[in-house]
Amino acid sequence: MSRFSALSHRQQGLLLTGGGAMIMAPDALLIKVADLPDAEILMWRGFLSALGFLLIALARYGRGTLAAYRRCGWTGIAVALLFSLTTCGFVLGNQYTKAGNVLMILASAPLIAAILSWVILKERLPRRTWLAICLCMAGVAMIALDDSGAGSWVGNAFALVTATTLAINFTLCRTRPGVDMSPMLVFNGLIVGSTAGIFWLAGSEPSLPATNQLAVVVLLCLFIVPCGVTLLQRGPLYLPSAEVGLLLLLEVVVGTLLAWWILAEQPAPVAMVGGALVLGTLSAKGLYERRLELRQRAGLETTPPVTVDRSSTL
Repeated sequence: MSRFSALSHRQQGLLLTGGGAMIMAPDALLIKVADLPDAEILMWRGFLSALGFLLIALARYGRGTLAAYRRCGWTGIAVALLFSLTTCGFVLGNQYTKAGNVLMILASAPLIAAILSWVILKERLPRRTWLAICLCMAGVAMIALDDSGAGSWVGNAFALVTATTLAINFTLCRTRPGVDMSPMLVFNGLIVGSTAGIFWLAGSEPSLPATNQLAVVVLLCLFIVPCGVTLLQRGPLYLPSAEVGLLLLLEVVVGTLLAWWILAEQPAPVAMVGGALVLGTLSAKGLYERRLELRQRAGLETTPPVTVDRSSTL
């Protein structure tokens, strides 16, 4: 038995989702570093990530890849369409408004997911999860406070699309317990790449990016995005969608820290406090629920530490 298989169902979900968020942390930074026009960065991101997602699916499922796609059904198609909107919203949000605005709006994803799960799936979250969501939203707001001035309403709207479609995506995955929807992300890449490619070709004198820009794009779109998003997309197999969204905030905080470090920006004290609040809240919640899980295993706790899991172990 592998070490991963030896972990509890919840621990596997935390590891996959948290790992995906950490891998995706440089996403916004590298979009800024690439410094490509809207249609061009979306085209490269779409086609290269589609190739990356396909290679991951083939490596995981081998001859059973087609069967894995058939299991996704119409729900998988909806997931691909939703993530296409998420991708466009995130990239264009970073293109049209300040990073702080995008991060602050993206922090609403766990709250939206929690409400959707409660209304649609009847999943009841413990009070500590609602408290953690509120504290993390406050922390991200503090991070973005000194960067949330007069931003573009267009960019803010794209960021809201990102948060909303991501929450719907995670909730939708919970309606098909035990079915891995991550292979469908290939179609997300093809949709985004094809649509953006039309606009890129229709533009004036389309050309290949410079070598340094292309290197950044390949690193981001062929490796980072497929690996990170595949792990995140598997999160709802193990955890309620609200908790997946909550762990996604690790990307927000770590990504902001990377931007401060790489771009030599000086963070405001309130932003440092906000980052500490998010990381401290997630750490405290994880340690507390781990303690409850151990007590439950020992027969000392009759109340489960989390909401009833609707999924089966894969």
